[in-house]
This record gives sequence, C-alpha cells and structure tokens, in this order.
Amino acid sequence: MKPITRAAIGLLLMLLGLSARAADHSTTLVCAGAKVYPSPTAPPIDNAVLIVGEGRIVTVAPRNAAKYYDLPGSALKLDCVGKVVVAGFWNSHVHFTSGWDGAATAPAAKLQTQMQEMLTRWGFTTVWDLGSTPEDTMALRRRVDAGEIQGPKILMAGDIFPKGGHPVYLPAEMKLPQAATPQEAGQMAKGYMAMGLDGIKLFTGAYMGDKPVINMDTAIVKAAVDVAHAQGKPVFAHPQNRVGMENALNGGVDILAHTIPEWGFAFTTADLAQMKRQHTALIPTLTLWTTVVPDTQIQDQLVQAGVSELKAYFSEGGTVLFGTDVGFITKYDTSQEFEFMGRAMGWGDVLASLTTNPSAYFKAPTKGRVEKGMDADLVILDADPATDVRNLAKVAYTIRGGKVIYQK
Repeated sequence: MKPITRAAIGLLLMLLGLSARAADHSTTLVCAGAKVYPSPTAPPIDNAVLIVGEGRIVTVAPRNAAKYYDLPGSALKLDCVGKVVVAGFWNSHVHFTSGWDGAATAPAAKLQTQMQEMLTRWGFTTVWDLGSTPEDTMALRRRVDAGEIQGPKILMAGDIFPKGGHPVYLPAEMKLPQAATPQEAGQMAKGYMAMGLDGIKLFTGAYMGDKPVINMDTAIVKAAVDVAHAQGKPVFAHPQNRVGMENALNGGVDILAHTIPEWGFAFTTADLAQMKRQHTALIPTLTLWTTVVPDTQIQDQLVQAGVSELKAYFSEGGTVLFGTDVGFITKYDTSQEFEFMGRAMGWGDVLASLTTNPSAYFKAPTKGRVEKGMDADLVILDADPATDVRNLAKVAYTIRGGKVIYQK
C-alpha cells in the first residue's frame, strides 16, 4: 500500500479521537495516544500508535515514528488518549456452571450479558474452564467461535474425582466422575481427550466438611497424567491438604489450581525444589478464600496464608498463572485479587501472570505481548497499573483478534 499524504495523516489523527463504532463492522482498528506496555518487562511506549489488521498487530510505535498507510473508511478508531494498552488477559481458572446450562439453545443476548459481567469486562481474552458440564461449555465455545456471542477463547479441562470424594460444596445430586483405580482414571482421561477437551483437572483432595479429606492416590493421578501428556495436554490439580499436594506433584501434574487452604500449611524447601524441577505452575485464587467461610477473621487468615505460599513460590522463580475460580465464586471484580497478589509480587509480575506466563506455559506463542505480528488480543485500561496494581481491573476495552468484545 502507498503512504498517505500529509493532509490525510492530519485527518487521520483528528479522527482518532472519535468514539468507537461497532467492532464487527471493521477488520482494521487504530488506537493512538496511549501508553503501551509491549510486555511486562519491556519499557513502555508513550504516546503510541497501535494499528491492527486482520486480527494481528500491524504497527506499534511512538506516534512521531509510526508509519501510516491508507486505512479503509470502515476502520475502527478508538479514543486512546491517556489510556494504557497491555496484552489480552488469561484467566486460567474459571467455571461455566451456574447460569450456563442449556447453552446450545439459550438466547445469545442472555449469554452475552453473562459473559460480559463475568469475564470480558475484566479484560479476559482467553480462559481455562476447569470444571463444568462439557456439553454446555462446548456448545458455548462453538457459539463464541462462530461470532454469535462475543467472548474469550475457551479452553476446557475434564474433571476426575477420587472414589467417594464428592465435595460438600457441590450439590449432592450432581453426578461426578470418580476413579477408584488407575485404570478407571486412564479411561476417563481418554474419554475427555476423545471429546476434544484441552486438558484434565484432578481433585487430588476432596473437601468433605466435618469428615476427613479424601485424597487421590498417586497411582491414579499418574494414570490420568500419562494419558494427557501423551497428547501434549496439561493437567491441573485441586489439592486440599499436604497429602493431596504431594500426591499431585508425585503424579506429575502441571498446575496447582489453588494455593493450599490447610491450617498452618507452608511450602517446604523440598516442595519448592520439586515444583521448580518439574516446572509446576501455581494459580493463587486468593480471593476465593474470602468466600469459603463467613468469619472475616478466618478469611483474613486464609488469605494471608495464601499470600505467604505465593510469595515463597514466586521467590523461588515459580510460574504464576492468574485465576479466580470465577463461576464457582460470584466475585467477578478482579481488583481484590490484584491487591492480594500485589502483596507477594510486583505489578509487572502480576501482569506477567495474566499475559506472558500463560502464553508461554500453554504454548500460545502469538499471544501475550503487544508487538507487530502478534494476535490482536488487547486490553485498554483507564489507568496505569504501574501506579496501582488494581488499575488492571479498570478496563475500557477488551479486544480479541482485533474485535472489540467489551467496551465500557
């Protein structure tokens, strides 16, 4: 394409301040005047120009150095002056459970509203569902991928519970896949892989209320892990206590889906060394601990314990993945999770847990950074997270593949 004239450049810059039109009317998007963080470790680009075309980033550069080209009249021009641009967020622990039943036939407008309230208004462009009714979530994923519903990319993990391990917080009438032997676990894992799921989640510890936790034997863990790893798929674990965590690690799981809510729990030097050796990732879900008991003092104790676990793990170089357990909990606002995580790590490290860490861990090399040629999964913020990590929750626009899927 030929460079446009000086007059046309001036016209373009004037138009950049106009309000956005509907995203699905355009395949080209322009954002000018924002501060851009290309990655959590790269220096920011002030007063930048960002141009997106066909779902990819075409240009990201300082405004005075950017090369402008002819843009179609349908180009979407966002008002980005004074805003901050980062890569699209991953939430590596969500649930499409309550309110998502019948997703194949439910009105798109209803699902769209739920999706916005739960995920897209908080900047999420990719999510891991770690437990739901597969038929409903697969139908929801198809409708999102078809553009019928604006939402994030949905990755799915199939659940396996230990025999007799029906957690007290799940409805008693709910039928849960429970494995009593390694052979049963292996068959369940193969079934999930045949369904087209993207991973497995193992309840290596099931909370039984006043009764003892039921843990999953290491041999059962390993059987499911072997099936998933043979197809290059990750395995998440939900441990409830030390035994469940040790069985998960010894069985070779990839990600701990929570910090450990056991009284007095702390990672030992040996735990941290094993996690580092096996490249086991951790999802903190610290806000979850404010919802599990009504006593605010106990909530504070659980949160502080989780923060301590996170700090010890992060200090040893562990890979932290952001996740909230949203869908199981109804605290959609991510501000509190950012504040809790900020007690254990810097704002850039929190941003990495949302962007570069999951993109690298889950082998998505075209996501996680705001650079030329990368997928145009972007979050435009109203305020700079470098001044307050909670600003990561102040989302003005969420963009997936160059399409605005949320606008404040």
